[in-house]
Amino acid sequence: MESERLILRRFKPEDATDLYEYLSREDVVKFEPYGVHNEADCEAEALRRSGDPAFWAVCLKESGKLIGNLYFQQQQPAAFRTWELGYVFNSRFHGCGYAAEACRRLLDYGFSDLQIRRVTARCNPDNAPSWRLLERLKLRREGYFLKTGYFKHDEHGEPKWQDTFAYGLLGSEWFSMAEEPVI
Repeated sequence: MESERLILRRFKPEDATDLYEYLSREDVVKFEPYGVHNEADCEAEALRRSGDPAFWAVCLKESGKLIGNLYFQQQQPAAFRTWELGYVFNSRFHGCGYAAEACRRLLDYGFSDLQIRRVTARCNPDNAPSWRLLERLKLRREGYFLKTGYFKHDEHGEPKWQDTFAYGLLGSEWFSMAEEPVI
């Protein structure tokens, strides 16, 4: 899939070097359910993602460089036609609109081609760039859940519980936004 500046494609094992460039950074994985990756971790992860249809590599159209990834997975039960959206981008490319552009293209594909009914997304309330992106994409904040889970521990081995913002958007809302005049 393409957008104005990006190509969204399936992962390849050869993506390990570019994947390492951002998954090795604490500022990138701070809110993720995993820690920083070393080179071997990224080789294994690129190989794993190359066989996982939920992951999309986001690459610059002009150079082919992998700058981030999207997660787009159907939720159960399948009859509900609900998919979850997630994203992680190389911090060297933050602030350029790439995440919004990639997410818009994937959402359009989901609602138009896959005919999904609803998309959901979650993020930590402390991750303001993430929830701002979701709101720019016109997802609706549907809940604020306290201490829903933990991925990491503090220096004493205690869980670092995280709160969660929950977002959602219906296909009917997506299509009605597409019909709105651009001002």
